[in-house]
This record gives sequence, structure tokens and C-alpha cells, in this order.
Amino acid sequence: MLRPATRAMAGAVTMLYRLDADAAAIARQFGVRLGQDPWRGGHVAPGAFAPVITAGREFIAGPRPAKGERRMVPRLWGVPPPPAAGNATRGVTSVRNVDSPFWVGNLRNSEFRCLVPATAFMEWGSGTDHEGRRIRHWYAPADQRIFAFAGVWKDSEVPSFALLTCKPNAVLRGSGRDAMPVILPADARAQHVWLHGSWKQAADLIAPYSSSLMLERREE
Repeated sequence: MLRPATRAMAGAVTMLYRLDADAAAIARQFGVRLGQDPWRGGHVAPGAFAPVITAGREFIAGPRPAKGERRMVPRLWGVPPPPAAGNATRGVTSVRNVDSPFWVGNLRNSEFRCLVPATAFMEWGSGTDHEGRRIRHWYAPADQRIFAFAGVWKDSEVPSFALLTCKPNAVLRGSGRDAMPVILPADARAQHVWLHGSWKQAADLIAPYSSSLMLERREE
């Protein structure tokens, strides 16, 4: 059970999240065309497919209308890295530097920005439980049952996506974190801006989620 967030532990960028809702519930929440997404609910790890909401540009040739039909499609979490990365087998799951040449073109063009539905995200805890397993802490917004991470998509051999990150809020900073995923506000206008707005408008949404609106639980 989630409870008001407290201090947890130091660690790396989010490497697991949950989406405990099926495709039909997600479509209703975000006002999207369901399409053929087979999602039934569960956790999402790097290298796995998960529902992503786009403005529908990826399959439409020519200029995009100001407000197109949102689409929910399965995409792989983890964008194939640039050749200079050295390890082509490990996908890039998060965007820390929005000015990186690897991301600039996609982020500045709103058609490549996407919503990534979720119900909670995980950060590693310090220490281990009685069975020697690392402790996990799960976080979720108190004001949204199904929320949206700010995401960006790319296409190469496979359709993929990554999550935007930002400075941590007080809860995660107190845990020793130096970043957290960008959670969009519980406001349809914010979602619209992320999918359709200028980069200047969208960049204003890259901010820590309020600590007072976060719930947390620890799994042992």
C-alpha cells in the first residue's frame, strides 16, 4: 500500500515502473484511440514493450494538423544508442541532457514527444532485505491513479522510447537521487502541450513533481 513519501535510498535513474491498468482503461483515461495495443497490466523493465501515446504523426505522411488523433501503440523502452556509445545492445532509457545532439531533433519536433502511461515507478533502496535482495521503493502521484511520464520516441530497427528526467524533488533528493522521471501534471492541457506545443512551452514541463503530492512504499 502506498503511503506519504519518506526518505528512501541512493541509486540510479528509474529502471522499472508499473502500469496496473489494461489498454482499454488507459485509452479512456487519456482520450485515445485504442488501436491494437494488447497491454493487460503489469510492470515494465528496460527492453520490454509498453503502451505509449503519440499524436499520431508516425504513420501519417505530410504536414500534421494542429490537433491530430492521439494513438496508443506498443513501443520498446530503450532507444538504440548512438555508435559512439560503444555498447549497441543496451538501450538508452532516459534523457538527462535535452541539449544533446542525440535528442535535440526529436524533442524540438513535437511529433516525436509522447506520453508514457504509468501507475508507479521504482527506485532502489539502500541495503538488502532478510533474503539478501535489494530493497525497492515505489513512488506514485497522490492526485493521479494513472499518470503520464514525459517521453520521446525514435524509430530505427524497432519502435522505441525513452523517459525525460529532471532534478529530483525533495523526497528523492533526500534519498540521494540526482534525477527523477518527469511526471506531467494532472491537467489535460499539460498533456496537450507536451504532444503539440513548442519546445519552449514543453521545456517548462520538465520539472520535479511536487513532494507533497507523492506517495511511497517500500517492498522487502
